[in-house]
Amino acid sequence: MLVAVTPAKAADYDAVIISLQDAFARSADADVRAIANGWRVFKAVEADAKSNALYVHVLYPAVANVDYRPSLWLDKLLGGAPPELLAKYRDAVAGAPSKLTLVEF
Repeated sequence: MLVAVTPAKAADYDAVIISLQDAFARSADADVRAIANGWRVFKAVEADAKSNALYVHVLYPAVANVDYRPSLWLDKLLGGAPPELLAKYRDAVAGAPSKLTLVEF
C-alpha cells in the first residue's frame, strides 16, 4: 500500500503506526503474528508532487483474505482504539491509500 500523509500530520501518522506495531508485538495470537511478521512500513525520503509524506506498507508475504487497513487493526488489537488515535490516523491521510500489487521478476 502507498499512503500519502499531510506533511503537518506526519508525526501523528508515525504515532499511529508505532501504536499499531506495538499492538502487533504484544499479540499472542499466531494468526496475528503471521500478519505482523510480513508487514513492514517505510517512509520515503522524498515527498510526492503535492509535498505529502509517502509511506509504503509492504506486506510480504501477504496473508490471503486479510484486510490490512491500519484503522481496523488498531481497533481489533487495542480492543477499541481510543477515538483520538483513530482521529489522528483519519486526519493525517491525504487521500485514499493506493494498493500496489507487485510481481517480482
